[in-house]
Amino acid sequence: MSLTLSGTVKVCLFLITWVILWLPLAWSIARKISWQPFSPLVGSEKLLLVISLYLTVPLLVWLTISVEGTSVIDYGLKWQLTFLISLLLGIGLGIAGLGILFGLEGWFGWLIWQKNNLYRLGKLGLPLLGLGLWVGITEELIFRGVLLNLLQQDYSLEIAAIISSGVFALLHLLWEREETIPQLPGLWIMGMILVWARIMDEGSLALASGLHVGWIWGLSCIDAAELISYTDKGAAGVVGWKKQPLARISGILCLLGTGLVLWQFSLF
Repeated sequence: MSLTLSGTVKVCLFLITWVILWLPLAWSIARKISWQPFSPLVGSEKLLLVISLYLTVPLLVWLTISVEGTSVIDYGLKWQLTFLISLLLGIGLGIAGLGILFGLEGWFGWLIWQKNNLYRLGKLGLPLLGLGLWVGITEELIFRGVLLNLLQQDYSLEIAAIISSGVFALLHLLWEREETIPQLPGLWIMGMILVWARIMDEGSLALASGLHVGWIWGLSCIDAAELISYTDKGAAGVVGWKKQPLARISGILCLLGTGLVLWQFSLF
C-alpha cells in the first residue's frame, strides 16, 4: 500500500500517526499539570510535553521503516566514526556562531554579560548537552531525515526542502503562538540551512544534527544560567520580539552566516 501513496500523503499520515501515538502521553501529562489547550506553557510544562512527544519517535520511525522497507541509514543516521566527527564539527560551528552573535551584541551595548553566573555552567552544562543531543538528533531524523525523504518522492530536493522547513517552522506553534509567530521566518531559514548541511555531509544527518545541538545547547545554557541581560539600547528589529534569537535581524544574519560558512566549505 505504501508504494501506491504519494509522498505528500505519506507525510500527512506520518504526522497524524505521530499525534495519535503522542495523545495518550500528552493527555496524561496535561491532566497532571492542569494544562488547558491553547493556554501558554511555562518552561517546565513545555519540557514535559516535548519529552513525551519525542519519546514516541523511536516507535514512529520503526513503523515508518517497516512500511517503507527502509532503514535509519536511508534517513541519514550512519553510525560511523565520520558521523561523530561531523557531529562535533557541527556543534563547534553552532557554538561559534552564537558566540559571535552574542559577542557582537555585547560589543554594541545591547546586552550585558553576567559573569558572576558562569559558575552555574558547571552543573548545567552536561545535562543541557545531553538534552540538546537528544532533541537535536531527534528533530533532524524527523524533519531532515524522514520528511525530506518522503517529500522527495513527489518533488525535487529544492521543493522538498522548502516544504519540510515550513512544516518544521509551523509545528513550533504547537508550544507557543505569540512568541513563535515572529520567529517563523527564522525557523524556516534554520530548516533550509540544516537541509544544506545534510546535503554537504553526503546525506548524513551528522553535520545538521551537530549544528542543531550546538544552537540548542548554547542558547539553553545562556538562558538557564542567566548569563546575559538586555539593556534595551538596541532597536526592536535588531534585538527582536521578547529577545527571541530567531525573531531579530541579528539572529537571521547568524543563520545566513552559518549558511555562508557551509557554502565555503563545499567549495573545497
